Amino acid sequence: MHDPTRLKSQPHHHNRRREPPSHHRRAWCCSFTVPPHSPENPAVVPAQNPKKTQSFLKPEVPTKSSSNSLSSFPNSPQNPSRLTRIDPRRILSPGRVSPIDSIDETLNPTGPVIFPEIPKSPTPVDCEQQASGGVGVRDDCSLGIFDVRLNLKGKNGSGLVLELSSEVLSTNSSVFANLIADYRKNSRGFCRIEVPDVENLGVFRDTIELMFEDDIPRKLLRVGAYRAIDVLEVSAGIKFNRSVLSCLKYLEAVPWTEEEEEKLRRLFNKMKFDHETARDISARLYALDMTDSQQTLSKQLVWSVTTCIDANSRNELKSLVKGLLCRSSVYEKDCSDLNKVDIFAICLSCISSLVSLLEEATATSPSVKLAKKEDRTLIDRISKQVDNIIWLLEILLDHQMAEDLVDIWTKQSQLLAMHNCASPLVRYELSRVTAMLFIAMGTGKMHCRSEARSGLLQTWFRPMLLDFGWLQRCKKGLDMKALEEAMGQALLTLPLKEQYALFMDWFKCFSKHGTECPNLSKSFQIWWRRSFLRGSETHASESR
Repeated sequence: MHDPTRLKSQPHHHNRRREPPSHHRRAWCCSFTVPPHSPENPAVVPAQNPKKTQSFLKPEVPTKSSSNSLSSFPNSPQNPSRLTRIDPRRILSPGRVSPIDSIDETLNPTGPVIFPEIPKSPTPVDCEQQASGGVGVRDDCSLGIFDVRLNLKGKNGSGLVLELSSEVLSTNSSVFANLIADYRKNSRGFCRIEVPDVENLGVFRDTIELMFEDDIPRKLLRVGAYRAIDVLEVSAGIKFNRSVLSCLKYLEAVPWTEEEEEKLRRLFNKMKFDHETARDISARLYALDMTDSQQTLSKQLVWSVTTCIDANSRNELKSLVKGLLCRSSVYEKDCSDLNKVDIFAICLSCISSLVSLLEEATATSPSVKLAKKEDRTLIDRISKQVDNIIWLLEILLDHQMAEDLVDIWTKQSQLLAMHNCASPLVRYELSRVTAMLFIAMGTGKMHCRSEARSGLLQTWFRPMLLDFGWLQRCKKGLDMKALEEAMGQALLTLPLKEQYALFMDWFKCFSKHGTECPNLSKSFQIWWRRSFLRGSETHASESR
């Protein structure tokens, strides 16, 4: 004799193999298509026009004409050709996930959709009888009756049907508890609830599945932080408080990627979570009580880099801080956050240190003269300060604030005097700063007044001619071709009379030292044409 409960959940087929006993059933059922029909319930539901859903979730009230049939869902497809019949051999049974089986191609594809009446789960008594020796033992008897059909409709047109226990839904979600209670006021029996415009069907299904989990945090460990944020959003929407608390505790305890952090920030801006763990997450997302502004912090970082002792650490920190303060950086949203006064104050401090070191290097008194073994250390200290000035110049150029540094460097008469008596191994370090200023002016990265350009070239052009050979041997990242081109272009921005004096100095130096001097031949030719050929043509036309 067949078990009557077994007959309610599955139709009898001769060619169908009996399902083995299972002791670990899920308490919900889902389908990725429209609900199937049953041979015992050939109710027909015609497709209707879509209706706009007013609330996030709403129960579906069956029509009076058919108590066993499901009214058509809002947002259902208007094209009847999209509706198909389901293979009668495939019937949803309680506590099972029912994937899409084969579709009977012989059925009329334009016919109505037929939905079955979901059979009840076995009672505890039935379970005891089956466990004692009956056929087809089931362990879902303690989970209650699957009396709710949850119809999820995605924004992209896809759908998902979950068959669940009203007791489980009501216990875990106050939103579903109210919907089910409202449905019971108008109708008894099977409850149908529709959720329209679901962003992600998979996330919603995973969230509902957590209602049947005793250890939600353990489940979240498997899905990761990115998925947990999605689950948190759905859980908060349906007021699944047990899941909300578990997600908040999990997210507070794990590190985030930048993508996860931005996603979590958008969620916290959209939803408010009144829990201590949520406040801990907000403290990681927002700096609410920062005592130091970004300008103050930037000044501290720059100062720390310029005073760093270890060379490797200093180079690493220079790249880090420059990237943070760069205008194109994702961390720098406002150029005004970089205080020009603070940066120039640090520049002046580095130049002052450089003057002291040059005085020490050019000392002639025997009591002050350094021993040879200490020369290397002194040169390294001078090079460090020059590197600091060049690094600060690059930051100022990026923020278009470097013009005033030209005036500051032009007025360093003390450095210029020591350059004339210092050894080439020391003095060429000063020309590294001059070279960067020439490149900035010649390439258009820095737009200075005519007086500033003239002052810089009149002061530091001739020392550059003397140190060019040393710069070629110790480039330290300097592009010599770019320097030659920039020097010529910078000279051409001066009045022709000033160009004459400087170009003649270059011509004498180049004829004497050759490759130890920059090659400004192209710029010299341009100056010659402008000064004599075009000038004579203009003078002749005016005399006529």
